[in-house]
Amino acid sequence: MLKLLKNLNKKDWLYVFISAILIVFQVWLELKMPDYMSNITQLVQTKGAAMSDILREGGYMLLCAFGSLVSAFIVGYFTSSISASFSYRTRGKLFRKVEDISTYEIKKFSPSSLITRTTNDITQIEFLIAMGLTLMIKAPITAVWAVTKIVNKSIEWSILTGVAVLVLLITIGIIMIIVMPKFKIVQELLDKVNMVTRENLTGIRVVRAFNAEEYQEDKFEGINNKLTKQQIFNQTAFNYLSPIMYLVMYFLTLGIYFIGAILINDAGMGDKIVLFGNMIVFSSYAMQVIMSFLMLAMIFMMLPRASVSAKRINEVLDTPISVKEGNVTMNNSDIKGCVEFKNVSFKYPDADEYVLEDISFKVNKGETIAFIGSTGSGKSTLINLIPRFYDATSGEILINGIDVRDYSFEYLNNIIGYVPQKATLFSGDILSNVSFGKNIDGKPSNKKIADALRVSQASEFVSKLEDGEKSHIAQGGTNISGGQKQRLSIARTIARNPEIYIFDDSFSALDYKTDSTLRRELREYTKDATVMIVAQRIGTILNADKIVVLDNGKCVGVGTHNELMKKCKVYKEIALSQVSKEELENV
Repeated sequence: MLKLLKNLNKKDWLYVFISAILIVFQVWLELKMPDYMSNITQLVQTKGAAMSDILREGGYMLLCAFGSLVSAFIVGYFTSSISASFSYRTRGKLFRKVEDISTYEIKKFSPSSLITRTTNDITQIEFLIAMGLTLMIKAPITAVWAVTKIVNKSIEWSILTGVAVLVLLITIGIIMIIVMPKFKIVQELLDKVNMVTRENLTGIRVVRAFNAEEYQEDKFEGINNKLTKQQIFNQTAFNYLSPIMYLVMYFLTLGIYFIGAILINDAGMGDKIVLFGNMIVFSSYAMQVIMSFLMLAMIFMMLPRASVSAKRINEVLDTPISVKEGNVTMNNSDIKGCVEFKNVSFKYPDADEYVLEDISFKVNKGETIAFIGSTGSGKSTLINLIPRFYDATSGEILINGIDVRDYSFEYLNNIIGYVPQKATLFSGDILSNVSFGKNIDGKPSNKKIADALRVSQASEFVSKLEDGEKSHIAQGGTNISGGQKQRLSIARTIARNPEIYIFDDSFSALDYKTDSTLRRELREYTKDATVMIVAQRIGTILNADKIVVLDNGKCVGVGTHNELMKKCKVYKEIALSQVSKEELENV
């Protein structure tokens, strides 16, 4: 929790300091009121006391109450400002951290958990700061100050108050021991609720197509029931605190008056009024002590969950960035678009076996290189090493003669155009999706966007839409077809005009005619760039300058289509499984 307080800036700490002063002032005013009440009590009991004296003391009480109200109002404004700005900065810091960590770390936490940590967990801490900051300062000051006021009034009353405080402390301690571990379970169950909800919304078409609504409902119901039962247990445990607190408070009041009645009865006539006034004052101060512990109890109710949330947030913020940024921000050499793998091997951080082993190849500017192999052979993993979604475990990946690990992220991403296996679109319109992001030349011009839509064969359906490029795109592109999403995703990359194009099985949703036309247009448009294609179809890569064949993470062949048909058994088997021998001979 203390680590996160570093997100408070100088202005917030100034507000904390001012709030602390105002809270001390507020406590002083509140603790002055019993003194005025005692004076009024004694004046009422004293013969010949002037009404003006009583009204004056009452006026002082009203002024104290008003001053306390104004102070509380100002402190409330400051604490709201502190908690809101803390939440704003922490949420931004967490979001940026998620953008910086590697794909492996994101999968390790899971997207649903990261969403919960960015929203619900931060809200828990924001609530603690907004409510708890005042209470954490006010409660101990009030308790200590009130105790100093009553400690010499009566040993009997002091012992009684001490017993009441002890009972409260024991009660709070027992509840904390029982409930504290349960809050971690609550946050983990919230992660699961988010995960199931997100999964259901993402796959809603499949759920409906397979009549799996009842299955999904049962799945959600199971997690929701666990969360509800855990919350009921936690809240029930805390609900015991309130009646015990009030029971102790009422018994303390009754005890003070009972002991006071005995003391007054045994006292002389001259001391009765003084003892009666002391009893009223002691009773008021004792209630202040108990109220302080009530405030502390409220903090203890909020603190466990906020503490768990803080740990979960710190888990993300303290995660070391495995993919570190380099310093190269410019290529001063004449080499452009050259990609070379030198004895590259890769395995996931928590895995024992290598996904890729000893991969070596080189592709130059203007060339097209393709990667093919059976499912799970490591094609996409190999491609993902170039934009550094992961770093190679061993070996070197060079772009323009420089190791990719030496490039700054911005420059590396500017010279690479990446089309993922699963087309990803963002809420907005077609134009905002095609011109997404930034590069060295800034946002792509209208001509580049028009060329990108033409080359990707997206202009065909975009022109038929009522609003054209301004047509709405739903989150994830759920309002257009898979082929249209792929074409817009390809158009987005073309509009960047990068040195190196990477297509990770990005033509799979296209029909053969569109695929053929797109590849022909693309070959002409990218003749001065390097093109890297992962594909399942032989027809997509027939004309590539080089084809790399992967099998179980190993390179089993490199060459043109004709060369591989003669010397690579794996490639030949893949080719013949898709196209007849006669058709291949006519290629």
